[in-house]
Amino acid sequence: MLQAPSLSKLARVRHAFFTRGGGVSDGIYASLNGGVGSNDAPDRVAENRARMAAALGVAPQRLITPYQIHSADVTVADAPWSHEERPRADAVVTRTPGLAIGVSTADCGPLLFADDDAGVIGAAHAGWRGAFTGVIEATLAAMEKLGAERSRIAVALGPTISQPNYEVGPEFVERFLAADVDNARFFADAQRPGHAMFDLNGYIADRVQRAGVDNFTDLGLCTYAEPDRFYSYRRTTQRGEPDYGRHINAIALSE
Repeated sequence: MLQAPSLSKLARVRHAFFTRGGGVSDGIYASLNGGVGSNDAPDRVAENRARMAAALGVAPQRLITPYQIHSADVTVADAPWSHEERPRADAVVTRTPGLAIGVSTADCGPLLFADDDAGVIGAAHAGWRGAFTGVIEATLAAMEKLGAERSRIAVALGPTISQPNYEVGPEFVERFLAADVDNARFFADAQRPGHAMFDLNGYIADRVQRAGVDNFTDLGLCTYAEPDRFYSYRRTTQRGEPDYGRHINAIALSE
């Protein structure tokens, strides 16, 4: 698993951006697939998630993730929920110790948040759509309602598809420029006419910093570029594979 130095130094916080290593799944899911929405064997996914929970110091049922819908919706978790009860959201916040909250990713940006003094944490799934529609700002606002102060919140971005591997079409570019012409700085020329290479990491960093967070860390790792280490939806699609594994990115407060 990977960790951000800014979160590792917080006394009450445990966190991890899990890679694809260290699990029991095989084939295209090898090996630490945490995706309950994948077509991997459920018992293997359960064992993988149990291993992640153990690394975070919680019981398996206390590692929870939402049903992600590429939105800006945030849910507050006070207790574990079952697979069937998962709320439809793309971010989770809590102030409950011993509860690990997380999001799954396979190219999108995984963000972990913490105000150690207030004992409030958050996790957000920031793909382009979620970041564009405000999932970062909504997560920070939800944390503040639980007692966090924005000036104290540390935010870390885990492995995300990088600009050299993220080609987008003209409609995508037009959407961002229509919202703010300054967004042009997040696009570079692509080899195909009319297409561009999108800097999702840079866009996320800009949204975080514009929201008033100074303590931001980007691990600077690309999911697409390291197939032995990371799952990637885009790489899977280009290879014509039938499915792909999901990373779990999670954070917890010590009890």
